[in-house]
Amino acid sequence: MPENKGEPLFKRLKRPNVQYLFLAIIIGVLAGYGAVLFKYLLKFVQWVFYQNTGDILFFADTIPLWVKIVMPTAGGLVVGLVVSYFASEAKGHGVPEVIQAIALRGGRIRKRVAAAKIFASAVTIGSGGSVGREGPMVQIGASIGSSIGQLFKIPGVHMRTMVGCGAAAGIAATFNAPIAGVLFALEIIIGDFGVMQFSPVVLSSVTATAISRYYFGDFPHFSIPEYAIVSNWEYGFYLLLGIVTGFVALTFTKVLYLLEDGFDAIPIPDWIKPAIGGALLGCVFAIFPEVFGVGYGAMNLSLTNNMGLWLMFILVWAKILASSITLGSGGSGGIFAPSLFMGCMTGGAFGMVVHSMFPAHTAMPGAYALVAMGGLVAGTTYAPMTAILIIFEMTSDYSIILPLMLTCITATVMNSTIQRASIYTTKLLRRGIDIEAGRDRHLLEHIKVGEIMTKDVVAIPEFMPLDQIIWTFKTENAPYIHVVNEERLTGIISFRDIRTLLHEEGLLQLIIANDISTRDLVTVSTNDTLQSALDKITDRGVSQLPVLIPGKERKLVGTLTESAINSAYNSALVKDEILSED
Repeated sequence: MPENKGEPLFKRLKRPNVQYLFLAIIIGVLAGYGAVLFKYLLKFVQWVFYQNTGDILFFADTIPLWVKIVMPTAGGLVVGLVVSYFASEAKGHGVPEVIQAIALRGGRIRKRVAAAKIFASAVTIGSGGSVGREGPMVQIGASIGSSIGQLFKIPGVHMRTMVGCGAAAGIAATFNAPIAGVLFALEIIIGDFGVMQFSPVVLSSVTATAISRYYFGDFPHFSIPEYAIVSNWEYGFYLLLGIVTGFVALTFTKVLYLLEDGFDAIPIPDWIKPAIGGALLGCVFAIFPEVFGVGYGAMNLSLTNNMGLWLMFILVWAKILASSITLGSGGSGGIFAPSLFMGCMTGGAFGMVVHSMFPAHTAMPGAYALVAMGGLVAGTTYAPMTAILIIFEMTSDYSIILPLMLTCITATVMNSTIQRASIYTTKLLRRGIDIEAGRDRHLLEHIKVGEIMTKDVVAIPEFMPLDQIIWTFKTENAPYIHVVNEERLTGIISFRDIRTLLHEEGLLQLIIANDISTRDLVTVSTNDTLQSALDKITDRGVSQLPVLIPGKERKLVGTLTESAINSAYNSALVKDEILSED
């Protein structure tokens, strides 16, 4: 701009927007090296447990049965101690904790989380845990971004961007997928595609990817034959594949949280539960070594048409069970890679069936395995753009992009219609946290209406004439007037109800309160929680509710406004944050 023409360069560099770009690069560097450290640590931990760092399929036959059961048990015991006594956030797949930090804590994540997550996830996966690396790297990167933001005292409005930078860098460095990293951060973590968020996230993702490629090279995650659409009839099959992967994704979500509830109900110390899960996992691992760890070896076999129909079909359910046991018992790892695995096996089995039925009109089963990987990721995360791009970047195959888009969108639309929350936000809803509303529901569920209601209510008798009702509105300055019959609430009048009658002078004495009041009322009692009251306000689209005494015949004792609920929530949130500080 003209007025800035003579502004010195060093002053321009001090502008907040430019500073955030520099911080994004720093976050990208740290998260990139965090990913490098995590990969090397993962190999080291696997060597400690099994004296081999290769894919499990190459040496599974050499491992004694007792080792396949004892090692995951030992790994679970270590993880249980770390989670219970060092950082509880390291438990599970990590992404919900990051979303919660952005939505409710201004992006603030405890500094110890990165170290705890690196160690706990490396032990979980290295000992055989059937989970992925992306969840840990999202949480590690987000923790780095949050720590940098706190160190440089970044305003709360921009802290979420710093956290998003770390999450994007973690995904990008893990999968060698910078574009997918950006989309993941914007679509799932931040939930905002604005320019102010986009630029720093891109810089961080690119920086982390460059570091990862320096150490591990620039090559696709999966080396597969080139697949293409054989005939237009295949689009119908890919639409059906979207429905199939959607149902598998829903099953995974249901089983995961079912087992989590089961382990939570066991009356033993939490630090022991991952060890029990490890023992159960070892039994599955002993029968199906393909589900060990991330499972890329088995996925490559399916993608290259080197796996049988029934084995792929069985591995879908074996992986659901193994991953659910690992995470449900308290292990640490991501759900992204298990979703890829399940999708690969689902698509491979589906493709083998349709190819055997219509060989001249369908591609090889590997093509369906590739597309279904994206479909299942989309069906679990409700993030179709991320799913589409991450499959494209992990394979460097553009020829299958149209079926991939069709399958991913179908799975997302179907599952989001059946179940509102994704696999990430379901975990938060189970904790009482509604991300769409931006609220921690459990805070409002511990406050009663009677604690914050207003007792000073404006009430009039049913027979009051219109002219006195108008005078009451003028003198009381109230948006609503309650109509009562000997303290029994019978209706409510708003100013909107009488606006059309203001100039009808002949009606001022003829119309009474009972004639114009709204009788279809939504009320709360003094014993109801603020959360239930807020749900009623939201559903009905009103700004306040009458408060009645429970057990008595509609006796009016007060009124509850939405602004009072918001004030109570903010106060409770501040108290909760103070109590949760280190």
